[in-house]
Amino acid sequence: MIEHVLDGTKIRSKRAMFTALAEALKFPDWFGHNLDALYDCLTDLSWLPADHHVLIWTHSQILAKADPPGYRAIREVLDDAVEGAAGSDRTIELVIARDQA
Repeated sequence: MIEHVLDGTKIRSKRAMFTALAEALKFPDWFGHNLDALYDCLTDLSWLPADHHVLIWTHSQILAKADPPGYRAIREVLDDAVEGAAGSDRTIELVIARDQA
């Protein structure tokens, strides 16, 4: 299992979340910074070692409060990608840490 921590303390927009996810999971240069590209990357992960990857998103409530539609869209893609990657040699799990703001 490989953990990837996404520090949500400064993420206040969907755009900022794309950047933070790309950094946390070391997305390739071709990542398009949109919801479709996010799903594609999360269900591929071929640039990472074959393993079970755990994305730990801290302070998620900051994005939820600052950009509710963006938060919901990101969460939907993350949830769909967890399901879409199941059974592959590079699975992903999402842990949401709702820390105090």
